[in-house]
Amino acid sequence: MSRMTQNLLGGPPPTELPDNTEARTALENGVDPFEVAARHPDYPAAWAELADRAFANGSVIDSYAFARTGYHRGLDQLRRAGWKGHGPIPWEHEANRGFLRALHALGRAAAAIGEDHEAERCKQFLRDSSPTAADVLNNES
Repeated sequence: MSRMTQNLLGGPPPTELPDNTEARTALENGVDPFEVAARHPDYPAAWAELADRAFANGSVIDSYAFARTGYHRGLDQLRRAGWKGHGPIPWEHEANRGFLRALHALGRAAAAIGEDHEAERCKQFLRDSSPTAADVLNNES
């Protein structure tokens, strides 16, 4: 556990996902996120990027589908990393950002289609997982 995310309250330790260097580098180098998602379907950041782009283009249902895929892929990775369904998922750990972005995008798309219960659940899950992510992502929207 890094010093920045040390847990002094006795709750579950922060979960830090492993980095997918190849997929991350591809996105950073401008490779189309459709291509990155096709090559690395378990990489939540590619799905989050697709969700953000679709939402920005007014394709809310596409955004919802992309975000839900990234969210579920991220949940699978979190569980493999030892996450037990609750506890911190720090934004400060860059490999966590794809999942957190997908969670935010899912809530945003759910709100846009009137799925209020899901939107609120995602909003609370994001805040509980990483208050920093909630602040950063809500200020970008």
